[in-house]
Amino acid sequence: MPFLKRSLTNQSASTLLDIKTQKCGLRHTVFSPCGNEYTGEWQNNKKHGKGTQVWKKHGAIYNGDWKFGKRDGYGTYNVLLPGSKKYVKKYCGGWTDGRKHGYGTYFYNNSAVYEGEWSEDQRSGWGRMYYVNGDIYEGEWMKDKNHGEGIIRFSNGNWYEGSWRDGKKDGHGKFYYCDKGQLYEGLWVDGMAKCGTLSDFGRDEAPMPAKYPIPKVYLVDKQLVLREAKSAYHDHINKQG
Repeated sequence: MPFLKRSLTNQSASTLLDIKTQKCGLRHTVFSPCGNEYTGEWQNNKKHGKGTQVWKKHGAIYNGDWKFGKRDGYGTYNVLLPGSKKYVKKYCGGWTDGRKHGYGTYFYNNSAVYEGEWSEDQRSGWGRMYYVNGDIYEGEWMKDKNHGEGIIRFSNGNWYEGSWRDGKKDGHGKFYYCDKGQLYEGLWVDGMAKCGTLSDFGRDEAPMPAKYPIPKVYLVDKQLVLREAKSAYHDHINKQG
């Protein structure tokens, strides 16, 4: 019995010591054996609240909100430029459970920029993408790809507005060839124009118009042709699903 009592006493003391050594509230910088360091708030021995984490090996810094040890809330993630001591902004915006989530802006290595909604580290929802070649896409995203309704404006002045699927034009859409003064409107499948009409659009202002205007062609039942094309398109989608 005395041995059992002594063991319980020792166990209580060690538990009490463990509780006392747990980090809680605002603390000075805590260094890890690998060289990482964290300065900020804690709760129950986990990063919680406002804080700054430095990853020495990966050359990265996160400054912002934490929740039970993970980036959660609003924060900025910076990375170290190779061969220098300068940090550049990589992402600023919302986080959930350690991943980009909510609204935020991401800066790519090739100077491309995305600003918009995220879900579990992927572009999902509404967003605007500025590509390095000058093209701009604005619209819906899903799982890091253009998906839904969106507009892409090309650096040469042409633009497309309509439906997208898995990063490609798919469904009903309009392509404005502003350099030639023409407009294609119709059905797209897997990035290819399948059934539609081509007409003059802004021909007088176009820098490189076609030599002759497009003659108007009248169908007996244009809507019937489009319905048949859409029906074939939906059959194609259903087979894929």
